[in-house]
Amino acid sequence: MRSVPIDSGHQDLRIGARLRDARQRQGLTIDQVAQSTGLTKGFISRVERDMTSPSVSTLVTVCAALSLPVGELFAAPKTDVVRKAHAPGIQLTGRGAEERLLTPRGQARLQLVHSVIEPGGTGGEELYTLNCEVEVVHVLRGSLQVQFSKSSELLAVGDTMTFSGREPHSWLNPDKGDTAEVLWVIVPAPWDTTA
Repeated sequence: MRSVPIDSGHQDLRIGARLRDARQRQGLTIDQVAQSTGLTKGFISRVERDMTSPSVSTLVTVCAALSLPVGELFAAPKTDVVRKAHAPGIQLTGRGAEERLLTPRGQARLQLVHSVIEPGGTGGEELYTLNCEVEVVHVLRGSLQVQFSKSSELLAVGDTMTFSGREPHSWLNPDKGDTAEVLWVIVPAPWDTTA
């Protein structure tokens, strides 16, 4: 009787990108990791590109040099899904807009907000600021006027504007007949929405 090869059903593990990310987050060069582990730069480079698989003891050595728990290399990536039907309604500013938070409430790195703005809907007569470094608005449908203290910009479908949330501003759907639909990206999240 002939033996049948056993297929484990597992594809090769790809750990190189996670090792490279850990090294780069610490501002280390491949040369520095090689020196601290006693391995060659070429070997470290091949491991980071998943061109070779290190032994368990070598992997432990590299992880120790990167202050990275070995288990983190094999953990499933953390993902969060916000379904449209369950996206919580929020009120950032103004009136005449239905706003939905598309990122999880506890996400502090950024917020993605979907806004459907009625004709004439506005962020308010007075300019406001958000406690964030960057605001990005992208127009999906209709138009949006973004107002600053000394200027304003009319955005049409497909237009994207990036500015500091700390710059006093407001917005307006100038169309008297059609709704506008926009996406706001706010980095970092301007407030803690976990409460």
